[in-house]
Amino acid sequence: MPEGHSLHRLARQFDDVFGGQVVSVSSPQGRFETDAERIDGMVLEQAFAKGKQLFCQFSNDLYLRVHLGLYGAFTFGGDSHFRGASSIGAPRKVGERETSGSEEPGEYAGPPAPVGAVRARIVSDHGWADLRGPTACEVLSPEQAQLQLGKLGPDPLVGSAVRFRAAKGKDLDLNPEAERESSYKEFRANLLKTKTPIGIALMNQQIISGVGNIYRAEALFRNRISPQLPSNEVSSRTAKMLWLDIVSIMEDGVRDGRIITTRVEDRDPDGLLWPDNAYYVYQRQGMGCRKCNGKISLAEAAARKLYWCPKCQKAPRKRG
Repeated sequence: MPEGHSLHRLARQFDDVFGGQVVSVSSPQGRFETDAERIDGMVLEQAFAKGKQLFCQFSNDLYLRVHLGLYGAFTFGGDSHFRGASSIGAPRKVGERETSGSEEPGEYAGPPAPVGAVRARIVSDHGWADLRGPTACEVLSPEQAQLQLGKLGPDPLVGSAVRFRAAKGKDLDLNPEAERESSYKEFRANLLKTKTPIGIALMNQQIISGVGNIYRAEALFRNRISPQLPSNEVSSRTAKMLWLDIVSIMEDGVRDGRIITTRVEDRDPDGLLWPDNAYYVYQRQGMGCRKCNGKISLAEAAARKLYWCPKCQKAPRKRG
């Protein structure tokens, strides 16, 4: 499943390709046809992400909400005005790297004929996007959109999103640092409400949105936090350190289009940066730790695979 950085990249690309333009929306597959008609011919005013979900606001005050889930993906194309990834979403190879268009676009004659089960197609004068296999694809009223947004926890990429919109001359009254600090306080409050182990809590999109299995494992390792530590026992200092580190590595993911969490000094100089040197613990079970002489462990936690180093991330002492 794409993690939060991919959805923010997707939102930026939507804003670049379709923002401020009248778009045609259809459903070649037919499953989205009724909702497509509600936004067809409208201006796509803005696109934004929260966590692992994409929201597009239209000029008739309706919102398109897309949750890619495990199998959803967008493919893109267009004329010389189109620049960006040609595919964002799942299924992925390890690392969730998007596919970039490398060829110079030729003469644009509109989108190609649909291939496969295209749930939704969005077309402007300069580009197109096809959506396949999402968990959710629906058109919402403003009230329904706010309800969905309210279900999601604070997004570590909120500051990055504010800076992106400010660069386009939008939402200039918002302060990126203030938005990020407010989101941290919400994250901290959410941790204090639950005894759930932090290794499980980080995957709960109501506690923090956008963190998936890779960022969960890597952030906990980088901060030497045991995944078994109860969330309400995470100290204020550790919670702030963890939050800021998640912000940092997810912002790197937005910039790079792939997840690389290792520091230069911890990489094997003889290996490739990605994927050989990309991670500390994710999918490295049984391999040697990059920081100590221990080995990376693997366990099932809440039906997901959890990776950690037992020596670097010592289990909390049992009380009593």
